[in-house]
Amino acid sequence: RMDAYSPSLIARGLKVMIGKGTRSAQVVDAMKQYTGVYFAAIGGAAALMAKCVESAEVIAFEELGTEAVRRLTVKELPVVVAIDCRGNDVYKLAREIYEQSI
Repeated sequence: RMDAYSPSLIARGLKVMIGKGTRSAQVVDAMKQYTGVYFAAIGGAAALMAKCVESAEVIAFEELGTEAVRRLTVKELPVVVAIDCRGNDVYKLAREIYEQSI
């Protein structure tokens, strides 16, 4: 639901996003152009992840609540690089590997 806004935020300096699913081609293109990355988190692991957050500061769009833009300082956050700054997408790669195996 944030994909419509993400390319603009990335162009303005956003470097890291954390989520649980795929991203649009426009978001991936923006990450490649501006060297951003997307981390995948495990659904249901919020309590564990919260313990890894050392500080959180809302820096934009406070009115969006949980979707506000935050600057996080984390230690040992259990996430995986899902899309890197070159556009390599683990979701796409995994789907291709699966489709070749069936």
